[in-house]
Amino acid sequence: MTETADVVLIGGGIMSATLGTLISELQPDWKIVVYERLGEVAEESSSAWNNAGTGHAALCELNYMPEAKDGTVDPAKAISINEQFQQSRQFWSSLVEAGVLDEPSTFINSTPHMTFVRGEKDVAYLKKRYEALKDQPLFAGIEYSEDSRVINQWAPLLMDKRRAGESFAATRAPAGTDVDFGALTRQMFAALRERGVEVITNREVRKLKRRPDGSWRVRWRDTVGRTPGATDAKFVFVGAGGWAIKLLQSSGIPEISGYGVFPIGGQWLKTSNPKIVARHRAKVYSQASVGAPPMSVPHLDTRVVDGETSLLFGPFATFSPKFLMNGSWFDLFAQVRPGNILPMLKVAVDNPGLIKYLIGELLKNHAKKVDSLREFMPTAKDEDWELLNAGQRAQVMKKDPKKVGVLQFGTEVVTGADGSIAGLLGASPGASTAVSIMLGLLKTCFPDRIDEWEPRLRELIPSYGETLNPRPEAADAVLEETAETLGIGR
Repeated sequence: MTETADVVLIGGGIMSATLGTLISELQPDWKIVVYERLGEVAEESSSAWNNAGTGHAALCELNYMPEAKDGTVDPAKAISINEQFQQSRQFWSSLVEAGVLDEPSTFINSTPHMTFVRGEKDVAYLKKRYEALKDQPLFAGIEYSEDSRVINQWAPLLMDKRRAGESFAATRAPAGTDVDFGALTRQMFAALRERGVEVITNREVRKLKRRPDGSWRVRWRDTVGRTPGATDAKFVFVGAGGWAIKLLQSSGIPEISGYGVFPIGGQWLKTSNPKIVARHRAKVYSQASVGAPPMSVPHLDTRVVDGETSLLFGPFATFSPKFLMNGSWFDLFAQVRPGNILPMLKVAVDNPGLIKYLIGELLKNHAKKVDSLREFMPTAKDEDWELLNAGQRAQVMKKDPKKVGVLQFGTEVVTGADGSIAGLLGASPGASTAVSIMLGLLKTCFPDRIDEWEPRLRELIPSYGETLNPRPEAADAVLEETAETLGIGR
């Protein structure tokens, strides 16, 4: 027997949780079904230990403001990322006020965001970046210093036994946050269940097929009893991490032609030593290594997970052909199609630095990884840090009119021409900007309903349809209101 639904969401991560929550608020009469192949939701990239939990607002991430060849830095992308994170803050605030989410400290906590660089070239760049951001309303309060005494007050572990005469600089944004996206995802799904949404785990979607009436037949299999089944849905969202490309390819939509993904795994160094943890309350980012993908920018982070505070350093890249931690060893090769083989080969030819970087990372043992940590924290001791496996990321490879194929940083929504199916590819800063990404999806896939939904969307996200940075008073009001509701910094 074939089941029916208005909406099927594939994947139990932050993206499906966000989209499901939005649709349930906008169209409570629609039947929504969620399928997750694992035994619990939020076990892959949304798990707190599988992502940085930075609350990406471009306060500290240098890759959102690269230095141009002429030496200038453009704040436009950083401002755009921050705008998107403010939408997430507003949405979460609304859900807290409505009782949909639990006490805010269970998923978000104030944690200053810092950038720390060494060497005259990077110091000069960081100062230019600071000058470009300090007068932007959404970056109000950002600080800059080259003074070891000031930086020591911000983050003592960075300066202990630092070599004399070394050139360094740091910025600090007190309003940064640490977000437990695993807890946030679980709370959203728990609320959806209470509203009657079917959130079904241990159910793996195997194939998507368009039906004559334009709807989709979602073929699935229970992973415990191996029982097959199918659900017919008017709309399908594929939020299955690296698995998404396989399902979008199975759907046959031409829009997925030319896309491929390159899997990159990760590891963290972690410590819960209370003496060390007590001396570092910040997320500190730096420059990426030569050839490293943007998602591998090194950072020393305060993390609060299930009420326990610890420190993470990394990520260190690993390699596996799997698209998910619980994926297949054949994933990398099974994605190859006539439409994407040339872009994928071109990416391989154009990125020898990435291959060299990955080989170097794979050759690092525990001691070598602690050596990398000592560039941030000179006093780090091997015995204080344990190695923790992180999630798999699937970096987007796609056609490019000029280069045949490019390796792309970030996330991308691939949508069928009629808007009845959409899927998300890519990685950072996905989770932090999930609300913005899903708002864009709603506008694209439901153009005949978005105007009707707008009043409710404005209740949930007061800045919906507008930008805050050009309006300092509005930006200040939104920052203050969400900070008060969420119990975090402005």
